[in-house]
Amino acid sequence: MDRIDRISRSASQRRSFGWRGRKRNSLTPRSTLFPCPGCQRDIDLGERGINGLFRNFTLETIVERYRQAARAAIAIMCDFCKPPPQESTKSCMDCSASYCNECFKIHHPWGTLKAQHEYVGPTTNFRPKILMCPEHEMERVNMYCEICRRPVCHLCKLGGCHANHRVTTMSTAYKTLKEKLSKDIEYLISKESQVKAHITQLDLLLKETECNSERAKQEASQSFEKLYHVLEEKKSAALRAIETSKNIRLEKLQTQVEEYQGLLENNGLVGYAQEVLKETDPSCFVQTAKQLHVRIQKATESLKTFRPAAETTFEDFVVDIAKQEDILGDLSFHSNGLEIPEINEEQSRMYNQALISWECPGKTDSADIYVLEYHKLNREEENVTWQKTEVCGKSKVVSDLDDDSSYAFRVRGYKGSICSPWSREVILRTPPAPVFSFLFDDKCGYNNEHLQLNPRRTSVESRAGFPLLLGSERLQVGCYTTLDYIIGDTGIAKGKHFWAFRVEAYSYLVKVGVVPSNKIQKLFHSTHDVTSPRYEQDSGHDSGSEDAFFDSSQPCTLVTLGMKKFFIPTTPAALKDPASRILPLPSCLGICLDCDRGRVGFYDAGRMKCLYECEVDCSGIMYPAFALMGGAAVHLEEAATAKYREYNDDI
Repeated sequence: MDRIDRISRSASQRRSFGWRGRKRNSLTPRSTLFPCPGCQRDIDLGERGINGLFRNFTLETIVERYRQAARAAIAIMCDFCKPPPQESTKSCMDCSASYCNECFKIHHPWGTLKAQHEYVGPTTNFRPKILMCPEHEMERVNMYCEICRRPVCHLCKLGGCHANHRVTTMSTAYKTLKEKLSKDIEYLISKESQVKAHITQLDLLLKETECNSERAKQEASQSFEKLYHVLEEKKSAALRAIETSKNIRLEKLQTQVEEYQGLLENNGLVGYAQEVLKETDPSCFVQTAKQLHVRIQKATESLKTFRPAAETTFEDFVVDIAKQEDILGDLSFHSNGLEIPEINEEQSRMYNQALISWECPGKTDSADIYVLEYHKLNREEENVTWQKTEVCGKSKVVSDLDDDSSYAFRVRGYKGSICSPWSREVILRTPPAPVFSFLFDDKCGYNNEHLQLNPRRTSVESRAGFPLLLGSERLQVGCYTTLDYIIGDTGIAKGKHFWAFRVEAYSYLVKVGVVPSNKIQKLFHSTHDVTSPRYEQDSGHDSGSEDAFFDSSQPCTLVTLGMKKFFIPTTPAALKDPASRILPLPSCLGICLDCDRGRVGFYDAGRMKCLYECEVDCSGIMYPAFALMGGAAVHLEEAATAKYREYNDDI
């Protein structure tokens, strides 16, 4: 309808104005716009009219093939016999006429040019032997324009509208398009069972929609009957709404059934494509096959992303009859009055388990119970299966999730038989490996003069007080302030593990990573455990060279954090520009250690995105390692169950 309206407006404008805005007069050529049935673009016939278009000989042949099958019992009579005419036995493609045996011998005698004419069985379809160019009537098309996607002749390429376009030979285009179309047809035929399964499913959905709509109408009728004296108007309105919704859904599902019916072999699109493949003339085949290939590609995509066009449930049409008579005038469907919950992404998180929290915009408990649904995002699965759980509060811990996977979550509220619409879907990603639990070690190398642990040993803080001030006196004579190291109290011997932590935004310098057991002593007694020589006024070192020396000299694998930044270590393959190695510090960081592969990765734990990965020597038992200097603090991420208990206590 939009295209028809556009054509109508264009035609109206053309009646009022000539080409390029001039007033129409007797010398202005008349032009006509119409939508092309193949590519759906508006075509202007111009002065030449329909003669300026290609004839679709492939389609003509297919139509004639079926016409002949339909009138197989009706004979084609000779065009030259005296009455009564005899049944023709052959047709001459050059003369465009049908002949019986006697008339053919008379009009095509031996030894003449007519004897060389091409003849076929009796037919009424006389098409030219060669596809001619509509722009240059005396030239045959022998090339294919890859820009305009249409056959052209050599004059079109030399000086016509295709002069600067990229062209290919007709045989190449014929071979390429035929291979693509053949593969598409083979794919659709191989998916015939899948199409039939989808049609069966849609038939069931149609029946289920019918049953559920009837059930919804009955329930609505019963509710309104109880309060008939004030609800008569509401009753009829509700029934009309349900009926309208049912018709819309049935129409969508029926349309989807018809679309998939067309994908079956010998029906619709596939049947038409199979007939096109029988075309042997390259020019004619290329002319038709391109648009058909696009249509088949769209049909193929619909198979990969199948989803019913309409819902079968009528939960949106449940009527609340528990309200008092003084508010019956505001009685309506469930979506009015019951707030839609919203998942709080800041309080929700993924760690050893998923903690999903939500709230209502009005901050009131408008629902008695909530239903949380979630499913794993998988591109290979066509039908999504949601897992459901009922929750009395406004948060839920979800277990048994796969590692290194993305999950979608949504929630809705229920109050009696009334339910709210689903909340916006929130996607969270699980850690790349099982969560490794440990605490800070308060014995091995722990410096209680510079570092302070909380009683649970889940947080460590660097005291940037008198030790740093006293150390500053030695800066002028070449001594450097040391880093204070602390490790985890549990080691890793094999497997793949992940742990997360938070670094306070005010932290000046923090290093995090892993250290093998055979190098722990070297870590705490290394003479190179110093900060940058930049602290010495006359060191002569720049930050880039110092960082490379410092990282390469350490007995452990560490990355640097500080001043709200994440610094990617210098490597031979890294970019030389220091700015390209500086990233914003995530609110939560994670480390993934794969002992079997000898790799360690550093992650933005909020998005589960890897920021940096490198090789690591896992010959010994590996321990989480941390180093702090100046004012800094690190907090280990706790299990979701512990966070869940704290959250409930706060409530």
